[in-house]
Amino acid sequence: MLNREDNDLLTRVGPGTPAGELLRRYWHPVAAACEITAEKPKKRIRLLGEDLVLFRDGSGTLGLIEEHCPHRGVSLYYGFVENEGIRCAYHGWKFDCRGQCLDMPFEPEGTPLKSKIAAKAYKVQELSGLLFAYLGPDPAPLLPHYDPLVRTDVRRKIHILPQLNCNWLQVMENSVDPTHTHYLHGANMNARGSEEASFHYRKIEAIDFVVRKEADWGGVIKKRVFGDVEIDSNEGHPVIFPTMLLLPPHPHIMMHFRVPVDDTHTQIFRCQFTESENGEEIKQNEVPVEYVKPFVDDSGEYHLTTFGSQDAMAWETQGAIANRGREMLGASDRGIALYRRLLKEQIAAVQQGKDPLGVIRDPAINTRIMIALSTQQQEFRNQRLKNAKAEA
Repeated sequence: MLNREDNDLLTRVGPGTPAGELLRRYWHPVAAACEITAEKPKKRIRLLGEDLVLFRDGSGTLGLIEEHCPHRGVSLYYGFVENEGIRCAYHGWKFDCRGQCLDMPFEPEGTPLKSKIAAKAYKVQELSGLLFAYLGPDPAPLLPHYDPLVRTDVRRKIHILPQLNCNWLQVMENSVDPTHTHYLHGANMNARGSEEASFHYRKIEAIDFVVRKEADWGGVIKKRVFGDVEIDSNEGHPVIFPTMLLLPPHPHIMMHFRVPVDDTHTQIFRCQFTESENGEEIKQNEVPVEYVKPFVDDSGEYHLTTFGSQDAMAWETQGAIANRGREMLGASDRGIALYRRLLKEQIAAVQQGKDPLGVIRDPAINTRIMIALSTQQQEFRNQRLKNAKAEA
C-alpha cells in the first residue's frame, strides 16, 4: 500500500508536480495527423493538466499553444488560423507557432509591448501518422524512433479510444499485472462463448519481470509462463517507460500510448502495424483512424464484450485516483511494486537534474530502436520472415 503523500507523488501530473515534471521529459502523442486538416486546422488538446490548442498554420507549420490568450484570456481555439500563426478572435492579437506575438491591432505603432508578450508554446512533431508534443524544458530530447514507428514494411492504423475517467497510473499498473488477463479477459470472454477467451483463460504457471535500462530504451518486460507449449506461451510484453506498451505480432504489432490528460483522465492511442508478407515497402499517403466505440452501454454500465471495456471497468472503478492506502498487494503483484519503484527512481533522477530512463539525445542510436522481446518471440518473428522470403 501507499500513503497519501506517496500516492500523490506518483499520480499528480500538473506543472511543478514531481511526476508531472518527469512526464514532461518525454514526447506524448496528442492527435492523429489526419485530424488536423485545411478544413479543420485546429484542435483543443489537454495534456498533463494544461489546456492547449493544436493547429497547422497556412504555411503548413504545426503549432501547440496555450489555449488562453495572454491578452485577456479568451480561448485561442476560436481564433483565425493564418499563414504565419493564429489570431485571437477577441482583439486580433496574433501569435506564431513559437508563441511570439506578431501583431497587436489598435496598439501604438512600434509599441515595446509586442516584444514582451508571448504565449506559452510547445514543440510538435509528426511520426507514423501521430502528432507528438513535448512540454518539457529545452533542449528537447529526440522523438524516439521505435522500430514499429519507422518501419517501411508495415501498414499502419490508429485506434483512438474513448477518454478514460481515471488517473494514468491505474492504466500503466495494469501493464505490469500479467495475471489479470485470466479473469478480466479470459473468464469474461468465456462467459460469452467467445473464441477470444482461449488464449487468456489458461492456467498461469509462473510470472516473471525483466527490467531493461538500455541507452535507447528502458522499461519492464513482463512474462507469463503457461502450462502448454503453444508458440505464444512464455511471451514477454515490453512496457516502455513511462507510458507505452508493445505487443508483438499476433497477428499485428500493437503499440499502446497511455497519455496523461490530467490527474483524473487518460487518453489511449493504440497503433496497429501489419507486416507485409514479403517485407516489401508499403506506402500510405494517410494513416487511417478508427474511433473506438464507448466502453459502456446505453444504461451507462460497462458492456464487457471487448477487452477495452473490461480494462476500462477495472481502471475506472478504482476511482478517479485510486486510493492505494486501502490496497493489499500479493506476491503476484510484484510487477506493480517494481514499476512504482522505477517511477520513484526516475522522479528522483529528474529532481537531481538528470535525464530519466529512455530519454534519447544521440542521433546515432535513434535511427531505429529495436525493443528487446523474449527469445521465443524473436525466434518466432525471424522464422515468419524466413518463411515469407522462401515463399516469395
